[in-house]
Amino acid sequence: MQAVILAAGEGKRVRPLTRSRPKALIPIANRPIIEYVIDSLIKNGIRDIIVVVGYRKEQVTRYLNQLEVPVSVVFQDKQLGTAHALKCAESKIKEDFLLLPGDNYIDMGSIAKIKEMRNAMLVKEHPNPSNFGVVLLKDGFVTDIIEKPERAPSFLVSTGIFSLTPAFFKFIKDNNITDVISGMINEGGMIKGVAADDWQDAIYPWDLLKMNTRLLSQIVPSRYGTSNRNTTITGAVQIGKGTNIGPNTIISGPVVIGNDCEIGPNCCVMPNTSIGARVKIEPFCYLGNALIMDDCFIGSHSRIIDTVLGEGCMLSDHTTTCTSVSIMEIEGAAIKPEFGAVLGDGVRAGAFITFKNCIVGNNVTIEDGNRVISSFVPDDALVI
Repeated sequence: MQAVILAAGEGKRVRPLTRSRPKALIPIANRPIIEYVIDSLIKNGIRDIIVVVGYRKEQVTRYLNQLEVPVSVVFQDKQLGTAHALKCAESKIKEDFLLLPGDNYIDMGSIAKIKEMRNAMLVKEHPNPSNFGVVLLKDGFVTDIIEKPERAPSFLVSTGIFSLTPAFFKFIKDNNITDVISGMINEGGMIKGVAADDWQDAIYPWDLLKMNTRLLSQIVPSRYGTSNRNTTITGAVQIGKGTNIGPNTIISGPVVIGNDCEIGPNCCVMPNTSIGARVKIEPFCYLGNALIMDDCFIGSHSRIIDTVLGEGCMLSDHTTTCTSVSIMEIEGAAIKPEFGAVLGDGVRAGAFITFKNCIVGNNVTIEDGNRVISSFVPDDALVI
């Protein structure tokens, strides 16, 4: 069996984190999302894998070329939709195949449920179905898919994962897979709905924290760095090569820390935290439920919780993120999320800054001062 992974899109609703990387390459528990998808395929014995790339295609191709399993790469020159992306791979499809998004987590057991089926899709109940294609079933077969309805008639949504035959290509008359599936059903075709065991998407940037928590629960403890004898480490914790954990630091897993980091002394790293490579965290810091990407710096006496930090963020001492709820508008939709902060790549913040339920764009500079950032800050802004 073959598999086609769609990784051509940007992931606009996850901005600012996708300006410098596609959503499929966002690191969750220090591994790109697409890597979990590929792992689940390999564990099911599927090694003929085709990946459709488009947005920042060189970056994705470079990553794929580093994998141990060979992957075929197909280019989508213009991001015109999921069905158009699949159509770009048609010449490489020789047999029944799985179709999967490269920016969603899916477990190996769910793939095993449909890999032997012809014309099936994985579905899953979701508390916010209007963000997805809502699926209606009758006798186990799909009767309709309603794309992002304002009032969803069901909590059952499409995961975007299908088991299809090459005959599916004759139904492609639109650019969106949902429309093609609907057209196929209208022409008498049948698609079986199969409940996924474990699937997760991140619609908005703060959703990455939930995905991070989910995937950190799977980690296998390993320690390659060095730690002081007065360091306390409990639970499932991974510590990368070249990383040094200072004395009197407490790490409570699940936690992942990358290579060549400096943590502490006298820090607390609490559960559901992932720390990328070459991160420096100065003394007397508290971190919890955080996703911190590579090359970040966090000054002393800082408190970072419920927060996503993009690559290369430099936060001075006494930085605080404060979890709160507010109403935000993203792509015309009013939503009410609860989180601390989402900072894009290269944010520079002076001392005594509080981030409260805010999104800060890439390469923003915030000058010193006892101030609270509680709104959206666009890319490249200077806050004085």
